Amino acid sequence: MQPKKNIVHLPVYKPGKPMDEVKRELGLTEVIKLASNENPFGCSPKAKEAIIANIDQTSIYPDGGAVELTAAVAKHFNVGTDQVIFGAGSDEIILMLARAYLVPGDENIMAFPTFPQYKHNAEIEGAVSIEVPLKDGTHDLQAMLDRINERTKIIWLCNPNNPTGTMNSHQEVVDFLNAVPAHVLVVLDEAYAEYNVSGDYPDSIALINQYKNAIVLRTFSKIYGLASLRIGYGIGHPEVIRSINQVREPFNTTGFAQKAALAAIQDEAFINDCREANAQGIVYLSEQFRALKLPFYPAHGNFMMVDVQRSGAQVFDSLLRKGIIIRHDPTWQLPTMIRVTVGSQEQNEKFIGALQLALNEVTAGV
Repeated sequence: MQPKKNIVHLPVYKPGKPMDEVKRELGLTEVIKLASNENPFGCSPKAKEAIIANIDQTSIYPDGGAVELTAAVAKHFNVGTDQVIFGAGSDEIILMLARAYLVPGDENIMAFPTFPQYKHNAEIEGAVSIEVPLKDGTHDLQAMLDRINERTKIIWLCNPNNPTGTMNSHQEVVDFLNAVPAHVLVVLDEAYAEYNVSGDYPDSIALINQYKNAIVLRTFSKIYGLASLRIGYGIGHPEVIRSINQVREPFNTTGFAQKAALAAIQDEAFINDCREANAQGIVYLSEQFRALKLPFYPAHGNFMMVDVQRSGAQVFDSLLRKGIIIRHDPTWQLPTMIRVTVGSQEQNEKFIGALQLALNEVTAGV
């Protein structure tokens, strides 16, 4: 049996190394994972209670339309219920967008490097991916506009961008949307939006009412701390949401995920606390990177990309041996860069201590 020819070259997504695997491989008793941008403070206690309360429903299929959660999210953002769709993480909505809109020969535009699932899912559909290099670690919006043609179907904007952590401002996004032709769908992927404290982050939920060719993606995996339950959502024009729904699999989000998300979105105090702690963590890590004379990109999510000015792969390996899992990916084509999740203060301090040792070891060739 032969698979489709256009997928045989596609790489398999490689997540951060699991903590238990690192413990077994290296004989460690303590491991800190700062590789996958998870919330170090877990999830809302109310979400945990909701999961437990739903245990007796394990044998029952979930609500295929996520009606209760849809109503809650629509109310939270003051949009219509016909403007909301859910997926098994926002990853699945990316998949559904590619399936709904792309056919062989279509083009889609994205930054490089950015979240790899845009290109992955587009190429599964036989579409051509146009990758536009970042400018100072940030989306080069004018260069992306310059690549639009009659074959362009989707433009992906990861904001804040993963892996660099940089962001495009509200006015930059507005100017961009004003210049994009109506036949092109703009996907504003905002997985880390709730962490942003810049004051200049796009009010994208308001923008979708003005731009029918825009959709916003959000997730419960990051600040809400529900990554293992796999639930994210999109908000867009009803026609766009209807098109995505036509390719959505039935029962694509679990009952546990729906109930936990419903509780999580109502616990604003927990989210505010996580946002504040994350902002303090960014300040601390920024101060430490400056003290180590390591350049870094301004961070607008819950992770930072820093230039260790030596082999990022070797620094990754050295940190791993010390029980600290961070992220270094050769596909970024940034050989001296690493990405680290902002952890708790204790985790951040242990990371910096281990990083200092790792830098010295790599420099000395240990």
